[in-house]
Amino acid sequence: MTETTRSPEYRLAVGVLQGLRQDLFHDAFAYRPLAPLRTDGPLMRKLPERIRERAQWGLHALIVAVAAVMCLSGLTFVGGDWVRLMSQALVPAAITAMLLVRPVGAFWCSLLAGPVLSSLESWGLWPWTPAAFTAHLLIMFVVTVRTRPRTAVWMWVLTAFTGLLADIFMARYYDSVNPQMLLFSALVLLGATVINVRQAAEQEVRAAEQEVQAERTVTAVERDKRTLLEERTTIARELHDVVAHHMSVVAIQAEAAPYRVENPPEELEKAFATIRENAVAALTELRRILGVVRAEDYEAPDAPQPVLADLENLLANVRDAGLDVTKTVTGAVRPLPPGVELSAYRIVQEALSNALRHAPGSSAKVEVSYVLGGLGLRVVNTAPSGLVKPSPGAGHGITGMRERVSMLNGELTAGATEDGGYEVTAFVPVPLSENTQTNDKEGTA
Repeated sequence: MTETTRSPEYRLAVGVLQGLRQDLFHDAFAYRPLAPLRTDGPLMRKLPERIRERAQWGLHALIVAVAAVMCLSGLTFVGGDWVRLMSQALVPAAITAMLLVRPVGAFWCSLLAGPVLSSLESWGLWPWTPAAFTAHLLIMFVVTVRTRPRTAVWMWVLTAFTGLLADIFMARYYDSVNPQMLLFSALVLLGATVINVRQAAEQEVRAAEQEVQAERTVTAVERDKRTLLEERTTIARELHDVVAHHMSVVAIQAEAAPYRVENPPEELEKAFATIRENAVAALTELRRILGVVRAEDYEAPDAPQPVLADLENLLANVRDAGLDVTKTVTGAVRPLPPGVELSAYRIVQEALSNALRHAPGSSAKVEVSYVLGGLGLRVVNTAPSGLVKPSPGAGHGITGMRERVSMLNGELTAGATEDGGYEVTAFVPVPLSENTQTNDKEGTA
């Protein structure tokens, strides 16, 4: 008869016997030191830290205390009768202490030693002496807490079976305490099972929380990476459009320049032809490299990319949206490289958009500072005076601004002000050579 044709009752019986073997027979006397109590429980967390460190060894202290009380009580009430001292105190105390390192082995020793020790007495309880009775209850409690609820059922059944055999084959003419043992052991095992199930549930909850937290962390990291890539893609598109526009202008001017001079020298025509060829080649290479970041449905804007000179139009739109904003320009206004102009415009645009979104009813100030070594920006808004509605954003605007500034080797800081507003400051270094080259190109154009 194969395993697939076995009856459900047979498979159930085999499973039950395998569970018994796994719980109480397999490596029964293996070295399994008792672990300290958890310190993150609801009761432990309320204790001071110094007391909590000692309280985790409370179960060990209880076991040692019970074993010590057994020895002392035996020495006090038994006296010099070594047989009674062994049965009433020393052996139960040793089995109880064994619980610290070999809990399952302690159960078997307690189960078998109970009737044997009781048979050494000519009078008293049967088949458990008071010390053996106490030791057996404590051992079953600790083993159940450390293993699983199924083990509690097995230990109760084996205890009942052992007591029944003792009553049949070794009975004396005095009352048996087997009913009391079965009743108290059932109550003790029930309490231990409740503790075991609760600990297992708490571990599952903690594991689930850790898994959820790990998934949230991974999701946040992936979202930040995706946002960063999107911002870099947007910046690359804008730079592509700016550079492509200027390279096209250079190529057109180089092609048209010889026709503006009557009978130009051959060397001049060759120079302009070389300039045009290099510009066209650079434009082709630029489109080949940077064009891969475009989406299939992306269309380059027909109008030039915005620059700082277009801030007035942006501020007018923001004022129409309800934000009271003022602009202050300091320093000598001068043309800057197209990438710097575009990034500065986008930073101001994003900062004002955040003020509209997160600080309704506030006012804002935009400061543009042309300094010798670069460009400084400062956008600050006051605290909101209206109802602030939850925003679905996740700080991606700040991420985009930081990315723009970092790609230009600049610095950006963003944070709340003391009066409850928000401030964004940025500095983009612009070497004088770039300013000079930009001015020369525009003058030539």
